[in-house]
Amino acid sequence: MLGFIGLGVMGTPMCRNLAAKSGQELRAFDIDLEALANMDESGVTPAESIRDVAEHSDIVFLSLPGGAQVNAVCMGVGSLLTHLKPGGLVVDFSTTPVNLARDLSARFVARGIQFVDAPVARTREAAVTGTLSVMVGGPEHVFTRIKPLLECVATDITHCGGVGTGQAMKIINNMVLFQNVVALAEALALIRHTGVDPQLAFEVLAKGSADSFALRNHGMKAMLRGDYPERAFSSEYALKDIRYALRLGEEAGLYLHGADNAKETIKKAIHAGYGKAYFPALAKVVGAGKKR
Repeated sequence: MLGFIGLGVMGTPMCRNLAAKSGQELRAFDIDLEALANMDESGVTPAESIRDVAEHSDIVFLSLPGGAQVNAVCMGVGSLLTHLKPGGLVVDFSTTPVNLARDLSARFVARGIQFVDAPVARTREAAVTGTLSVMVGGPEHVFTRIKPLLECVATDITHCGGVGTGQAMKIINNMVLFQNVVALAEALALIRHTGVDPQLAFEVLAKGSADSFALRNHGMKAMLRGDYPERAFSSEYALKDIRYALRLGEEAGLYLHGADNAKETIKKAIHAGYGKAYFPALAKVVGAGKKR
């Protein structure tokens, strides 16, 4: 049986896809009882606790907000580390610090349990359609074991190396994305100053060397429309992830100028009231931040 913990924006559709496509029974848990109750209609058995998931599952997937929550689920009261049976496996779809993934793996392995980091990239729409990108850190034989299950939620699945390498790639991916979105916000502010139609301008950029995933998704689908909903990838989550990148840079002895600039821009968006909003809302503070 499969287990799933964390039914948020990304976790809910991923859990549904696993239940629908894996051919296995799935038991899920979330502290949000409404989110948990809604899973019953998807063929998912609601669990009473983390312990309940652990005691009834061979493989447990996590999709949680960040490192603190993953650490609590894995090592807190009634945790997976305590109740998952030897021979079990934890697959962490969350984004966490690299060192946490490696520490948790060592603790689980000491109890005969495997742990792999498998953070996901792309949008909520990709989570719904099962077309995510997954970056996996863990032993080759464990990757082979879980790949058919990952294919239930993703179309691009990359084995990046040992434990922690999946998180490293996800953090770097988001670092580049955030900087691209800051650049798009600055471009949009200039475009509006010149009087060029923003839709036309972004279409021109998409035909040239400025084209990017960020432009076609975050730019055209959110920033042009001024559409920054809650229950999407929020500015608060973006700040968490860019801080993970800066921490990784410090460990490498690097000062990441662009990442630090993105962090400060995201912080401004949060201070302006866009903390819960979809993170491209940082365009609001770039557009308002004219130099005097």
